[in-house]
Amino acid sequence: MDLLAITRHHGLVEALRTAFGGAGHSVERVADPLEALAREDWDRVRLILVDAEADPLDGYRLCSLLRGESRLLFRHLPVFLVVDHLPTQAEREALAAVDGDGFVEVDSGAHRLQKTLGPLLEGTATGAGGESIPALAVGIRRETARRIREAVAHFGLQLDTCGRKGLEPALAALRSPILFLGVDASGEKALEVLRALDGAPQAPCVILVGGKVSEATQLKLLDAGARGWIPLPLSGPLLLHGCRCALEWTHLKRLKQEYQHQLRDMAERRGALEREATTLRSEVLTDPLTELLNRRAFGQHLDHAVSQWERNRRPFVLILGDLDYFKLTNDRFGHLVGDEVLKAVGQRIRTSLRRSDLAFRIGGEEFAILLMETSLRAGTEVAEKIRERIEAAPLKVESGQTVFPTMSFG
Repeated sequence: MDLLAITRHHGLVEALRTAFGGAGHSVERVADPLEALAREDWDRVRLILVDAEADPLDGYRLCSLLRGESRLLFRHLPVFLVVDHLPTQAEREALAAVDGDGFVEVDSGAHRLQKTLGPLLEGTATGAGGESIPALAVGIRRETARRIREAVAHFGLQLDTCGRKGLEPALAALRSPILFLGVDASGEKALEVLRALDGAPQAPCVILVGGKVSEATQLKLLDAGARGWIPLPLSGPLLLHGCRCALEWTHLKRLKQEYQHQLRDMAERRGALEREATTLRSEVLTDPLTELLNRRAFGQHLDHAVSQWERNRRPFVLILGDLDYFKLTNDRFGHLVGDEVLKAVGQRIRTSLRRSDLAFRIGGEEFAILLMETSLRAGTEVAEKIRERIEAAPLKVESGQTVFPTMSFG
């Protein structure tokens, strides 16, 4: 597979196959950028197209990941962003900021695709390589460090050296993803450095460099977080293999961080959607004046209660109540006072019930109470309790009038 298309645009994929299939180039489509990042066959990919706008990972973010600490694995891999419009100046600046190689429009024909992408696929041009990545060497002799520096330049690494005391500020300044750590015969100094790095948010991949030490010491060092061991005297192939493994480990670490970031982002979005759904559900099913459930909610809960009775013979009691002479209250004191009476009665009903009981305002002055798992006798007692609480004290409304509410139940 020469060209990897991370896109939802099937038409573009077909155009790519038309443009390059005859020349022996294969095109593979992947819908999920995170799935693409987890691939193990990157050595077969010669060019990437990715949707500029995607969820949860857009093309700019993917390009940033490939051009970050992992860029030495993908240094000659061109990345183009797929857009459905002419790129704006802001989009071009955003692409330059992540070292992308260009844009491809969704409706590009085969000829245009050949002109834009052909030189890159045929090897007459290369993608963005980026700057060298810093690496650190600590506790290593000067001559050994020189040989390591010459060897790792093959991977685009630029080696700096520092003492053990200067390691922390050097790591903070360089943000080096790879650390070559010298090991003496006892291994204690290297072990001390590894323990200091344990749990650090930007801990590098540590490759040990040293002569023969005991097997027990090797195990201690590897258990403390070392990722590889290069014995002395230095072997070029072993050193290059260690660098390759370190870069792959760094890429996997970044990939894991990206997955965690996306999971947190999705969890936050889900929480926001659930809160919004709860708010909307409350608005749809709640009476805004009394804050009791409304007639729509009453119908839903009553249907459920009847269904439970028919299937499982689970008892329930339905209490219907009407404020007495409420029309006279409205006529005498006005509708604002009537609203205050309804709110106060709703509050008294609510405080008379258990958590499992449900109270509804189903009409102007009509209320309903649904008691699940309740006998008729217990329901009668609840109705009497509510009646007494409503009539227990007169209501003094804001306008100064006093109202004596009563309610009839059935």
